[in-house]
Amino acid sequence: MNTTGRNYWVTLRVVLGLIFLYAGLNSLFGFTGEGPGWLNGGGSPTFGYLNFATYGPFAGFFQSLAGNPVVDVLHVGGQILIGLSLLLGIGLRIAGIAGALQMMLIYFSAFPPPHNPILDEHLVYAIVLIGISVIRPGEVLGLGKAWSETELVQNYPILQ
Repeated sequence: MNTTGRNYWVTLRVVLGLIFLYAGLNSLFGFTGEGPGWLNGGGSPTFGYLNFATYGPFAGFFQSLAGNPVVDVLHVGGQILIGLSLLLGIGLRIAGIAGALQMMLIYFSAFPPPHNPILDEHLVYAIVLIGISVIRPGEVLGLGKAWSETELVQNYPILQ
């Protein structure tokens, strides 16, 4: 891959890492002023969205998950871990797949999208995250090279 292409993927990795990390930390601490975060007494970080913003053929399934503590931990913890992985450039295979899965779940929770009969930004994020999991641009502005040389990653390549 040439330098321009590499820098493009590194930029996408870092930007998406910041998006995921901020979303997870905002759910925990409530930075946006929309109310207190989960740790500050704000209640379930998934309850409002899953209970009131979901619609379409899969809404009942997603509404049944609203306020479930396991779903809350997976959602918030997943966002933070995916964000950190993308920012550090390590574990990009798992982070890309997990992030794409989370984006697809959000996509199907409000299907069809309101502004286009098929496409929305969650699909675009999922496609980019799969690209990151395949390209693994963690060696530039990241710890990917050192991470891939560890014994743990050598024994379990899925962790690359």
